[in-house]
Amino acid sequence: MRTVLVTGAGGAGRTTVAAATALAAAREGQRTLLLTADPDGTPEALLGIRALRSAPGRSADRLPWSVPVELAPGVWAARIITDEWFRSELTALQDRGHGLLDLLGATPLDGEELTPLPGVESLALLRALRAAQTAPPGTGWDVLVVDMPPAPDTVALLALPEQLRRYLRRLLPAERQAARALRPMLAQLAGVPMPAQKLYETAERWERELAAVQGVIESEATTVRLVVEPGPLADRALRTARAGLALHGCRVEAVIANRLLPTGTSDPWLAALSGQQQDALKELYEQWAPAVPVRELPHLGRDPHGVGDPRGAESRPGTDGVDAQRAPAGLAALAGAVGAPGARPDRPAPDPWTVEDRLADDGVLLWRLPLPGADRDGLGLVRRGDELIVSVGPFHRMLPLPSALRRCTVSGAGLRDGWLQVRFTPDPDLWPKRL
Repeated sequence: MRTVLVTGAGGAGRTTVAAATALAAAREGQRTLLLTADPDGTPEALLGIRALRSAPGRSADRLPWSVPVELAPGVWAARIITDEWFRSELTALQDRGHGLLDLLGATPLDGEELTPLPGVESLALLRALRAAQTAPPGTGWDVLVVDMPPAPDTVALLALPEQLRRYLRRLLPAERQAARALRPMLAQLAGVPMPAQKLYETAERWERELAAVQGVIESEATTVRLVVEPGPLADRALRTARAGLALHGCRVEAVIANRLLPTGTSDPWLAALSGQQQDALKELYEQWAPAVPVRELPHLGRDPHGVGDPRGAESRPGTDGVDAQRAPAGLAALAGAVGAPGARPDRPAPDPWTVEDRLADDGVLLWRLPLPGADRDGLGLVRRGDELIVSVGPFHRMLPLPSALRRCTVSGAGLRDGWLQVRFTPDPDLWPKRL
């Protein structure tokens, strides 16, 4: 299944572009689900539909989103139901640890008194990404389009599974489970479940779930669309987002320049705004194209409301000479310009995080890391044991060193043409010696 994550600058029209992308995919004959985590009703107002609500029944038996509402032939919309997902997960965790809770004399929490904690929205969204991939064959979707938070929050969210897996490995390392076979016997002798056993079982379940979500994020079938309203600050915001996404291995499929004003107007005020947009648009093309396509969406003259004609009739001039910018502002008018997501690659792309052997010429090994959009002022490197901590602006990632580089010392680094090149010199005490 193709997964398209739509993010960008705050207020740039991410939800509009996500909906238009879903409509474009449906026009290609793809069964498409549009997911949003926005709780304030904005998606319903934009899409012109009733409130997205969950279905009756037990939370544990449902997917982590509301009942899908059909927008047009082949495309549905749903909201991630964070509160109910949180209640079901915490209730299930209490049920698994009831023996320990009884031993401690604790009183379990009732589902009715549980309210989502800060940060739970991110976990619910990640769970939804995973759940969409596991639908039974023939009953799922061909394309999943997700209306994501603003770009900085999205980068942090996409980095979360790898970070949590690392924390689990540090706090509950596998080598400490050597006495695992003894725990059932100890539990029988004590007459109560052993806390350590439940702890490790829960950690293993979390590890499997996090690994599955990380697999979805890193899949070749998952891409990102960045939305921006061209202006003086647009280039800087997108460069930071681009570097953060690259740091975590996320592929940007397209940059969407949204709400472009018409050019050639005689109104001096409108002409000044349009000229400012065109200058910023030129910078976008210089920074991104041709490696990443830049797609232009016109300003419709009003906020979009509803799908409109799903066949895209609004995007064509009418018989009375009124074009799409003056026609009723439906989302279908934008679907053709935003374009459908590309097909999933037939084969995985080569790993760009390669080690180049320059021992014969320069006496070093060169680790090349793609970081388009990064600049030297916001770049940081720290070697910590067998890991390299890379910081790009507000984003950080701890990269395990390839086995050959673990026997080397860092002798320098440079940033050139969007590539971070780290030089490693073999440590004579650790490097294999020729006989």
